[in-house]
Amino acid sequence: MPAPPAIEARGFGGGAPEGGQGAAMVSGRGGVGEGPAGTFRLRGRGSVFDGPTDFAYLPRDARAEIASAAGGRFALVGARCERRLAARYGPADAVPVELRGAGQCSRQVHNFAAADAFDCDRLIAVEVLTPGGNWSSYPPHKHDEHHPGEESRLEEIYFYEIAPHGDTPGVGYQRVTPSPAGKTDVLAEVRSGDVVLIPDGWHGPSIAAPGHDMYYLNVMAGPDAEREWLIRDHPGHAWIRDTWPAQAVDPRLPFPRPPGPGPGPGPGTRAEPTAPRPEETP
Repeated sequence: MPAPPAIEARGFGGGAPEGGQGAAMVSGRGGVGEGPAGTFRLRGRGSVFDGPTDFAYLPRDARAEIASAAGGRFALVGARCERRLAARYGPADAVPVELRGAGQCSRQVHNFAAADAFDCDRLIAVEVLTPGGNWSSYPPHKHDEHHPGEESRLEEIYFYEIAPHGDTPGVGYQRVTPSPAGKTDVLAEVRSGDVVLIPDGWHGPSIAAPGHDMYYLNVMAGPDAEREWLIRDHPGHAWIRDTWPAQAVDPRLPFPRPPGPGPGPGPGTRAEPTAPRPEETP
């Protein structure tokens, strides 16, 4: 039998099942007799809308165990890789948080494993939170061809959590259209726990239904020599970026929202001019 592929992975979570604050322990041991055992304590969060969470990075050829006395929900993401890096703990307060877009394209991004934020061999991962009624992952973009300095090859998954409204479950939509390099064509209704696979194609928008905030976890990896997140906007929709400097960021951002009535912390701020760069579109 062939050996299983070498995987690097990241785990985070720890929120108690009832939504209270929980904690988890991640214990690991180096594989093939390499490296000492180690333990990371993850504080976690009550829900995905409660701001960034802490996390642990686990290298290839290693074993790990997750334990939590209070229970919880945990995200485990990984990618095939070649290099073996050190196991590490990532504190929540070190996660770069960005507000991207403006107006109805406003969203919040947690760059916990962006290519320029945390060292991995192949893995790239970020979290995106979109207020209800907004579009994110817009303008549609792709990363399925290798064009040095312009576009990188990355397969991607979207994992969704949609906020309910009272007893009404949340719902959203995801669009993927064919690109010159691929034939993926998807229009999916998504609910909490759903996953959309994007091996190629123009992806976006991710549409949050009014009254239902949307969260998705983006996980990417690809075969290019450099670990880069380089995207190409759809030429028919890239103009939307030019409208953002004249609009305010959605006042419902940032998450988590303060308690009390009202849509958010204030009237919003002006969106800064944004030139296309790898991190902008999701």
